[in-house]
Amino acid sequence: MAAICVFCASSRTLDHRWLDLAAETGAELARRGHTLVSGGGCVGMMGAVTDGARAAGGYTLGVIPQSLVDLEVADLAADELVVTDGMASRKTLMIEKSDAFITLPGGLGTLDELFEVWTTATLALHAKPMVLVDADGFYRPLLDWLRTLADQRFLKPAGMDLLLVADTVPEALDLLAPHLS
Repeated sequence: MAAICVFCASSRTLDHRWLDLAAETGAELARRGHTLVSGGGCVGMMGAVTDGARAAGGYTLGVIPQSLVDLEVADLAADELVVTDGMASRKTLMIEKSDAFITLPGGLGTLDELFEVWTTATLALHAKPMVLVDADGFYRPLLDWLRTLADQRFLKPAGMDLLLVADTVPEALDLLAPHLS
């Protein structure tokens, strides 16, 4: 099956519902036979998504910069853990190793990853599908702003169309399925 990268928060102070969403994502990826590509961390939603995947028998590939390994937040239980020299090389490698992308709720780092993969798709540097999971309307204000960008021609409609949006994890994986043959 496919290698699906999940972008999500690594904060240790999140409401438990976000951790549950991440664990559900990992488990659903594994149930459908996909490999999980993650940022290689063991905390917050990033830790929950990998734990969920492993609990359901899934294969996990983590990509983490040495600086985060030094902070002792690496997912040492990953089936494969690749250590990079920095955040930029981490993102590049995550994009290279993935067939598709799911973005769960998160903060600046999550948005940075989403925008990197989306921008490179708009430049036709890859044709890998991307789904934003708008659980509980988390991303509604961002999506409204992005539509304004498109309306004002800062973002081409074709670029906006590259980002698929789902309300749930099963819906996100269903949206990706036709692109993963």
